[in-house]
Amino acid sequence: MRRVVRGFWGPREESAEELAGRWKPTLDRLAGLLPVAGSDSGSDSDSRPAGSRPAGSRDLGSRSGGDVPLTSPWTWRNVTASGPAAELRPDEASLLAALRAAQAADGWSDRTGRALRLVAEGAPGWKIEVSGLAGGTPEFLLQSMVIGVSSPDEARTPGAEFPDAELLSTVAELWEPDFGGVTDDDVLDALEDDAGFAPDEPSVGWIGYLSPGRAALLPEDLAAAARKDVRGGGALLVLAARGDIEDVLRANLWLREAGVLRPLPRPMDRAAL
Repeated sequence: MRRVVRGFWGPREESAEELAGRWKPTLDRLAGLLPVAGSDSGSDSDSRPAGSRPAGSRDLGSRSGGDVPLTSPWTWRNVTASGPAAELRPDEASLLAALRAAQAADGWSDRTGRALRLVAEGAPGWKIEVSGLAGGTPEFLLQSMVIGVSSPDEARTPGAEFPDAELLSTVAELWEPDFGGVTDDDVLDALEDDAGFAPDEPSVGWIGYLSPGRAALLPEDLAAAARKDVRGGGALLVLAARGDIEDVLRANLWLREAGVLRPLPRPMDRAAL
């Protein structure tokens, strides 16, 4: 099975040094949230059920990404458009060098942003792909942070819930997106095919994130239990159970009708609504 944690925002100029300062804690928190999934997973993580959360985090949405204990860094593979993938340790110096190399690649533009794609594989069946495009000032292309988590089928068993809310909180707190969500391929296909959402149109998954400006547009009758404020601003919304595509579609259509998911104006002149 595979799930995708996504965050999107508009133009926000940032230096390579600033971006390295966002990338490092992102990778550190992933190692703390999904220890069995990384390239350096050890005996402590192997003793947990596949896909289980760290102790004390069973309540969905009860913790923010910043509450997650950090672990020793994994080794990642830095996948580039040209040449073989190279190993990368997630310290700021290595990440800064990778970002500068991406900037030096042919066709790079400061308006586009700096892109990195990192991959880590751990216990059998586990794989994490982290793709980021950030630091640019495009007028039409959204900046993004996308985390894809592939896991073995047995990780679906009861008592082995994924830390979906914590993963999305990590993206929200560290990258300050305009909107985001936790989805899978079935949800993304249904949003496009059944609900008419364009690929670049704001949408959320079974859990969603809204920037402060979007959260301010939420109707007053939104159940308080479904909302959790995020450190640094914005709100996390628990909208449906994983696999309940119909409820996810209904929530997205309802939020769009309320104006919460309206696109940023084009050409874009701000990072968030």
